[in-house]
Amino acid sequence: MSGSWCVAGLWQPALGWPRPRCVEARGRLRRMMETLAPFGFIYVGILVDAATIVGAAHASRALYGFLTLGIQPDVKPVTSVGALVALLAMLSTLQRGEYGLKHFAKSSGQVARAFSVWNFAFIAALALGFATKTSSDFSRGAIGVFYLSGFVSLALGRRMLTGVAAWLRRTRLTPPRRVVAIGLEDCLTTLRGGPDHRGEAVEVVSRIALRDHRAYMADDLALAAAAVRMYRPDEVYLAIPWARADMIEACVDALIRTPAEIHLGAEGILERFGEAKVTWLGEMVGLQVTRPPLSRLQQWEKRAFDIVVATMALIALAPLFAAIALLIRRETPGPALFRQKRYGFNQEPFRIFKFRTMTAMDDGANVVQATRADRRVTRVGAILRRYSIDELPQLINVLIGEMSIVGPRPHALAHDQRYVERLSRYARRHNVKPGITGWAQVWGHRGEITNDHDMHKRLEHDLYYVDNWSLWLDMKIILMTVLSPRAHSNAY
Repeated sequence: MSGSWCVAGLWQPALGWPRPRCVEARGRLRRMMETLAPFGFIYVGILVDAATIVGAAHASRALYGFLTLGIQPDVKPVTSVGALVALLAMLSTLQRGEYGLKHFAKSSGQVARAFSVWNFAFIAALALGFATKTSSDFSRGAIGVFYLSGFVSLALGRRMLTGVAAWLRRTRLTPPRRVVAIGLEDCLTTLRGGPDHRGEAVEVVSRIALRDHRAYMADDLALAAAAVRMYRPDEVYLAIPWARADMIEACVDALIRTPAEIHLGAEGILERFGEAKVTWLGEMVGLQVTRPPLSRLQQWEKRAFDIVVATMALIALAPLFAAIALLIRRETPGPALFRQKRYGFNQEPFRIFKFRTMTAMDDGANVVQATRADRRVTRVGAILRRYSIDELPQLINVLIGEMSIVGPRPHALAHDQRYVERLSRYARRHNVKPGITGWAQVWGHRGEITNDHDMHKRLEHDLYYVDNWSLWLDMKIILMTVLSPRAHSNAY
């Protein structure tokens, strides 16, 4: 009697030689899991979002009852809101295509995406309740508790999905994208594999060089197409300079019959842009290399946030403003407020409001920066500048629409004109409205600029904000401005 058995994928011979059936079965099972993992992850993401939101809705009922000690009436209707918000959140995420593994490759940005999805779903549900005249059936307090608990639950669920995606990568259940590179030898030698900017692994399984001569082109492309069919890659990458349009067209004609995606290798300039894509402008086709930092919907979202925050802040701070104005006028003659010209959105000039903190009120082309122990700074002004209180009147600029609560800090015109010539990317700061506080300021990049390196570090943080804006990032910067000592470390 002969036979064999398999434990944990290892062959253990019993009587006679092992047969390869167990190894083949294990290989087929592995390939099936690799195929199903990306699709299964989408369904897991949907279930996690639904469970966290509906669970938060049920939990908020009990939490609200505990907080009110049972004095308030029963809030059972809030549990039905959870199902509606969950449905809207899932549909929104599906429409954006953000349940895929690639969107959970990195933990950074998950809270911001969850915050955006949650606000859309929650506000849409409230609007629907208002339109159907059912909003009065729900307890306002319970809805508020649900808003907070639902967002926290959704964010934690998204972080859990990030961990699941990382586990799938570690166990290689999400295999790397297999690429066959075809092109001129000089271009092929510079190609590298490894993870892309989204964290997805890429493996160059073969490099096929084409001879740069028309007489050999047909034979080389026939061999390249045969190699693509043999390797069965996910993508084919054409490493050919764009100036060789004839060779690119011949490659596409030969390889388009193979079941693989074809990618045209980018020219060097595209390495500066992470989201380039082909677009149509009427009957003209082009390559879009940049996009507006904020979509139309995001602009409305940010503007609504600015109006609400600025209005509430001005009302709450009115007594403080009156007291500060009185102290400034009593110490030195002159106005309590002064206006200085700055560049704003689209590099359009405007006049910024500030509490006067100096005996001088420079404006125009010759503005002298404040330095440590600057004699022009008054005693009241030193306190105001130390805690950035002198910037608060810019809430008026926010209401007017010239500024935002959060954004790159506007510099004096003389400094803007100086650095826009020295730093090529400096002007991109004006792609969004300037802010009262910003990402650079909360990390301590503020105060006197003594050299180009100081401005370069400030510019890096400003451009990070421009390229990664979200309402959650704005709220984070506001909290850091209030709570972080670093935000006021170089204020003088």
